[in-house]
Amino acid sequence: TRQAGEAKPPAQPLQEPAAARPATTSHESMAGMDHSQTHSMDMGSMQGGAAPPDARDADAYADGLISGPMPGMDMADDGLYGKLLLDKFEYADSDRALRLDGEAWYGGDNNKLWLKADGGRAHGRLSASRIELLWDRNVATYWSTQLGIRHDVGEGPTRDWAALGVHGLAPYWFEVQATAYVGQSGRPAARLKVDYELLFTQRLILQPNLEINLYGKDDPARGIGAGLSDIDFGMRLRYEIRRQFAPYLGVAWKRKLGKTADFARAAGQEAQDTQLVVGLRMWF
Repeated sequence: TRQAGEAKPPAQPLQEPAAARPATTSHESMAGMDHSQTHSMDMGSMQGGAAPPDARDADAYADGLISGPMPGMDMADDGLYGKLLLDKFEYADSDRALRLDGEAWYGGDNNKLWLKADGGRAHGRLSASRIELLWDRNVATYWSTQLGIRHDVGEGPTRDWAALGVHGLAPYWFEVQATAYVGQSGRPAARLKVDYELLFTQRLILQPNLEINLYGKDDPARGIGAGLSDIDFGMRLRYEIRRQFAPYLGVAWKRKLGKTADFARAAGQEAQDTQLVVGLRMWF
């Protein structure tokens, strides 16, 4: 304690807490450093180039393992797959006709071997039928080119064609097949097929389709005239019991045009026909 009359000791300066003092910035802390050696550093050696002589050899630490693909981690774009689709396997009431329209393919994402068949029987004999064997090459998203041969049988002498076309999905999900043909003696032809699927539910599906055929020369032996030859339009409503198995009911309208219609009338046939059809759509 301080006695009366004793002088008051001088006040000591208060020490500021460390947390209250401003932190020294990196610029301030580096202000006194000697930067003369940094200018002599070779920054280019840190960006690649040859490894130094004493660099560690990665193979020495690999325990004898050799780099390669990891099992189970391979990409699936080089696999080979196949599919068989019977798009139309049906019976028509008007002429007691059976019709088969199907295709099969086997291959990878970029290259496939494609087989198409369209034909049937009517009035107890083979109707005009077409078989195509094509090499399918993917060229763009949803689109591929197809090159191969076509063979026609039924209703006259057989015909062989070279085929070149495109196959894919147009905007709004229309499936399009457009093919040009060159036959014997330079006979040209073309075919356009368009399909669409309208889903009422996940299982009840309406499938309209349109097919148009054109020929460059008359072929009286097969009842074909030059120009726009025929139009085939159909509406088929199917119910997919399973995705791979769907019975359907539908209506098909066929119309022969121009000289093709004239050849049909001369042979005692109708140039136009509307049919009720019942069938199955299957794929494996």
